[in-house]
Amino acid sequence: MRFAVVAGVGVGATAVVIGAALVQAAGDTPAGQALGLSVSVPDKYKGLIEKAGSTCSDVSPNLLAALLETESGFNPKASSPVGAQGIAQFMPSTWESSGIDGNGDGKKDVWDPEDAIPSAAKYLCDIAKDVKDVPGDKQRNILAAYNAGSGAVLKYGGVPPYKETQGYVQSIIALADKPSVPGPSGGRMTTAEQIAAAITAADGQIGIPYSWGGGTASGPSTGSCCSPNGSSGGSTVGFDCSGLTLYAYAKAGIALPRTAAEQYAATEPIKRQEMRPGDLVFFGSSPGSIHHVGIYVGGGHMIEAPRPGTQVRYAPIDSMPDFYGVGRPVPQQHA
Repeated sequence: MRFAVVAGVGVGATAVVIGAALVQAAGDTPAGQALGLSVSVPDKYKGLIEKAGSTCSDVSPNLLAALLETESGFNPKASSPVGAQGIAQFMPSTWESSGIDGNGDGKKDVWDPEDAIPSAAKYLCDIAKDVKDVPGDKQRNILAAYNAGSGAVLKYGGVPPYKETQGYVQSIIALADKPSVPGPSGGRMTTAEQIAAAITAADGQIGIPYSWGGGTASGPSTGSCCSPNGSSGGSTVGFDCSGLTLYAYAKAGIALPRTAAEQYAATEPIKRQEMRPGDLVFFGSSPGSIHHVGIYVGGGHMIEAPRPGTQVRYAPIDSMPDFYGVGRPVPQQHA
C-alpha cells in the first residue's frame, strides 16, 4: 500500500505540488538509517579523544567529543572571526597558558590535534577545579567556563546569562547525552510511516498562529514571554518553530527536545544533498546559535512556524539566509 501526502503551495502565481512522504506497508524497506554513536567522531581522532577524555573524572570522552564537534566540527584548521584557533578553538592567550605538547614532539601547536585535543581535556579539568564550589550542574558550569571564562561563572554563580553561552552549553550537553545505539544489524530506524505521520501532523496545523514558546507534544498551547523582539506568546494559542516539530514527531511516536538547538543535537546529522522528507532543517551560524527549525517536505520546501505575527505555513528552505544543517529524528531506544 502506498499513500502520498501532498499540499498545494503558492509560489508567486504558480501552484507547486509537493510530494511530502510515502507510507510503505509493513515489511517494506525502512526509509530511515540506523544511528551510530551519540557523537560521530572521525576515525583518526577517536583514540586521542578516548585517551584525553579520561584525564579527570569531570570529563568524559563523549563530553570532549561533543565539545570539539560544537567548536569546530573536528576541523583542525578552523579559525573564528574573534581569533579562536584549531580543532578546540583556543584563543591565543589561553593556548599560551594552557596548551600542552600532547604528542611529545618538543612543541605545542594549536593547529595539531595531537596537541590541541589533550590540551582541551586538560583545560576542562583545570576549569573544573576553578568552578568546583559553584552551585548547580557541574558539567554545565565547566562548559560555560570554557566558553565565557571561569570568572563569568563565578560572578553569576552558574551559567552566565549570555545567550551564546547558554546555547553553547545546551547544545553540547544534548549532544553528549544522546544515547549510543546499535548498528544496522539491530539499530533503530525511522520508517516511512513515521515520516508521513509527522508531516501529516504538521500539515494539519497550517494556519495555526505563531506563539513564542507555544506548542507541546499534545498540540498548540499558549506560549511565554518573550521573543528577541519582545513579542509574548502568553495570550496566543499556537506553536513556535520547535514546538511544531516537537508536536509533529510526537504524533509519529518520536520524542524531541524542546528547543531548536537541542533538537539539532538530538538528531542524526545528514548532508543537505541527502536530505529526504521528514528531516529537520536548522538555521543559525553554529550549533549553539541555532534559532529556527522546520520540517523538510521535498521540492526544496519545509513546513514551519516562522515568527511572531505569522502562521504555520509551507515555505522554501532558502527563504531564510542562514541555513545551517539537516538532522534526522530517530525512534528512542528502549531497554
